[in-house]
Amino acid sequence: MSIRRRWGTADVPDRTGTTAVVTGASSGIGLHLAEELARRGAHVVLAVRDPERGAAAADRVRAGVPAAALTVQELDLADLASVRAGAKELRARFPRIDLLVNNAGVMWTDRARTPDGHELQFATNHLGHFALTGLLLDTLRAVPGARVVTISSYLHRLGRIDFRDLDAERRYSRYRAYNQSKLANLMFALELHRRLTESGSGLASLAAHPGLAATGLGRDFPAPVRRFGPVFAPLFLQPAAMGMLPGLRAATDAGARSGEFYGPLGLTQTRGAPGLVRPGRAARDAEVRRRLWDESERLTGVRPLF
Repeated sequence: MSIRRRWGTADVPDRTGTTAVVTGASSGIGLHLAEELARRGAHVVLAVRDPERGAAAADRVRAGVPAAALTVQELDLADLASVRAGAKELRARFPRIDLLVNNAGVMWTDRARTPDGHELQFATNHLGHFALTGLLLDTLRAVPGARVVTISSYLHRLGRIDFRDLDAERRYSRYRAYNQSKLANLMFALELHRRLTESGSGLASLAAHPGLAATGLGRDFPAPVRRFGPVFAPLFLQPAAMGMLPGLRAATDAGARSGEFYGPLGLTQTRGAPGLVRPGRAARDAEVRRRLWDESERLTGVRPLF
């Protein structure tokens, strides 16, 4: 009896001649994704809020992959004007985009509003990526085999889309806002898959989550968590390089299909090798997904055309 080997970075096919845009690529999962894609020959665009941090990240990738083809693109997902400007520049510079990885995010931030007046976590994690994908959709659809991969979270299972208070104007909980934003990420990926399929498009929309991974998101944690987190983190968190694997598999595995969701296969899906996982119950509500899409169009002013 043969034992099937676990999927890993060695399984990533050659990506020479392709262009991949990775948001939040200056650290954590996004940086690891960028490095692996560059290692396989892709031209990787590091779409980041801070160009200086993006340039430093590019240097780190080149240290491991000297021949890496990299571009740093300024893109602040919390600011819809920046998203529009960044998307315009990407379309002008890269008439071919084979892969968009919606990875960037913030977690458990203090209450804050974006320049557009939206709650920070919902705006950065969901609305910015919704707008970016919509603005790049025609470019992506023109490329055979292109994919959009949206990174959700294990905590999407605790999320609920509160249409009465999407922007947390009535009350704010850093945890509730984060869970809602990551549920929105997964719902967006699944609804995008449905709309692409119905339109007859070959563009694929997939989702992934890293389990519980040690990433730079901890910079926004409350002070007590930052203080004691390093002591307990090794007991619960897997390295960012492992947390990156579900997203990398969704982005590159030839056997991956539109509408699929990848995550760690270990107990409770918090760590382990990457594979197919089932979305939480709330994410499977098709009516809520359609309504969230409509609200996202209204809040961003971006209406993706199919």
